[in-house]
Amino acid sequence: MVLLEFSMSPLDKGESLSKYVSRSLDIIDQSGLPYKLNPMGTVIEGEWDEVFAVIKKCYDKMSEDCGRISVNIKADCRKGSKGRIEGKMKSVEKRLGRSLNK
Repeated sequence: MVLLEFSMSPLDKGESLSKYVSRSLDIIDQSGLPYKLNPMGTVIEGEWDEVFAVIKKCYDKMSEDCGRISVNIKADCRKGSKGRIEGKMKSVEKRLGRSLNK
């Protein structure tokens, strides 16, 4: 399983990019994979090929009308482990003995 955080945004469309980012979130949401949006990107969990297929769909969609695209990807691969999007947070909260702002 891979836990992957990525951000993708056009560099040639000005300051407000939610129009373009929201199209990627629609693709991610429709993929059925577990994900979590954060202010600086999106975390997706799944098998390597399925996660990168979603990233490719996002890129293909954005490249339809964007001439320059910035893509940042960070991945954590761990055999057999599922539910890490929530599990990693719960583990830290357990050690602290309290809930954190999510």
